[in-house]
Amino acid sequence: MTSSETTDSPIERAGKRERLVASAGDLMHRLGVPATTLAQVAEAADVPVGNVYYYFKTKDDLIRAVIDDRAAGVRGMLAAFEQRRSPATRLKALVRHWSDMREVVARNGCPIGTLCTELGRREDGLEAESVVLFRLIVDWAEAQFRLLGRRDGHDQAVTLLAGVQGAAQLSHAFGDPDLMATQARALERWIDAMSAG
Repeated sequence: MTSSETTDSPIERAGKRERLVASAGDLMHRLGVPATTLAQVAEAADVPVGNVYYYFKTKDDLIRAVIDDRAAGVRGMLAAFEQRRSPATRLKALVRHWSDMREVVARNGCPIGTLCTELGRREDGLEAESVVLFRLIVDWAEAQFRLLGRRDGHDQAVTLLAGVQGAAQLSHAFGDPDLMATQARALERWIDAMSAG
């Protein structure tokens, strides 16, 4: 532990940790997981590089913290969607979430999808940990489709997420945010058709 860590209050320590995780998430999204260094994360978080090791012993520990942070964000987003009046409007709100961030998606890809894809290439356990991000969305969407009376709710949830992630991948590949928006509108029409049937 460094001398500054022993004198910092718990709030100051939490603030540094949160800044490190947020900076790491941003850099990993923009640069990729392998290209992001702890020194870059420290600089972006305005934390001395030596202090990074107080919070995270390894880069993998920091990656786990990013996964946890993204999972908390997904849970919060889905909880907010629960305030919508019907399963169809909840599902459409999920799709609109990607449409609303279409500029970011076109520039750097989906923050969840790119992280899962990059970690999916590894065989050290992080690939299994990152899949929770997709699992949260699929499980929630499955519940919404079941509320619409769809016994094949799981299959429909997977189809929905595949449509969103495919659109995000193409939008990023072509650098075209409108592609994401167009595909999101098509998915919303599909949700309307599912709820009418």
